[in-house]
Amino acid sequence: MKIIVAEDDPITREIIVKILKNLNHEVQAYPTGDEAWAANEAAPAEVLFSDWVMPGLDGLELCKRIRHKQSKNYTYFILATGGRTSEEDHDAAVRAGVDDFLLKPINPDEVWRRLFVARRFLDFTRHLRRVRALLPACSVCKKIRDDNTYWHDFEAYIQDQPDTDADTFICPDCQRAQEEAAAKHR
Repeated sequence: MKIIVAEDDPITREIIVKILKNLNHEVQAYPTGDEAWAANEAAPAEVLFSDWVMPGLDGLELCKRIRHKQSKNYTYFILATGGRTSEEDHDAAVRAGVDDFLLKPINPDEVWRRLFVARRFLDFTRHLRRVRALLPACSVCKKIRDDNTYWHDFEAYIQDQPDTDADTFICPDCQRAQEEAAAKHR
């Protein structure tokens, strides 16, 4: 995954980067929230790993900015802290849009677990975005175009989709039209 790290302490930043690279992630690290924000604006990360307390733009404000900006792709936000561990702190972080927390000192196993969950979450959000997208359908014959630009009958397309239990229905207008057509042929 592409991960941006915002951590003002150079030793902690180096440790986090090393852990993430050992887990085979693409990492960009910055000493301030402002620099991390600029980097994320230029090329959004899948995961943003931020210290809570930093000079300038702190972790909470960084998260709020990311959540406020409407983006096509979701950025999973992990907030690291050494001292802000009260219920009120965590409530404020959740309200700001933080997805997960890590306590300092950083434990590599905890980082791996958080990123495992982040991957599942991001995969799910991508899948959901695809499901929510309008189906490309012909306005005349109502066939559906798949990702490979092949056209399929609607029912065949739905039946071929994995993990889909779809019933097809007929609207009242079409039901009446079918009944009228059947009556004419009697």
